[in-house]
Amino acid sequence: MMSQGRGSADRATTAAALILCLLICFGNVHAATYTVGDSSGWTFNMASWPKGKRFKAGDVLVFNYDSSIHDVVAVNRGGYSSCSTPAGAKVYRSGKDQIKLAKGPNYFICNVAGHCESGMKIAVIAA
Repeated sequence: MMSQGRGSADRATTAAALILCLLICFGNVHAATYTVGDSSGWTFNMASWPKGKRFKAGDVLVFNYDSSIHDVVAVNRGGYSSCSTPAGAKVYRSGKDQIKLAKGPNYFICNVAGHCESGMKIAVIAA
């Protein structure tokens, strides 16, 4: 009888581990990855790029660009509207940045002088 009890515990532990793995995998399957600007990458006149796309919290935006002449800054609505970088804003400079979307509005600009004003900015709403 003791071996039957241990076998039941082993099966229960295995089943719990399997369920945990499925939950982890299930969560990752539903996150989408979007390349900002598609094949053109992060460049000028980007404001319309998000139109027609449905973003969810946890989706990842990939910003591909020449890091010697551009950057990506996660800003608030005011920074997006005024093309300015608020104190404490996160600045990305790798040229291959991957940024996970938070639920609600997400705003990004290029901080290089004149670039945001030339349309190098996007606003993405994640459900």
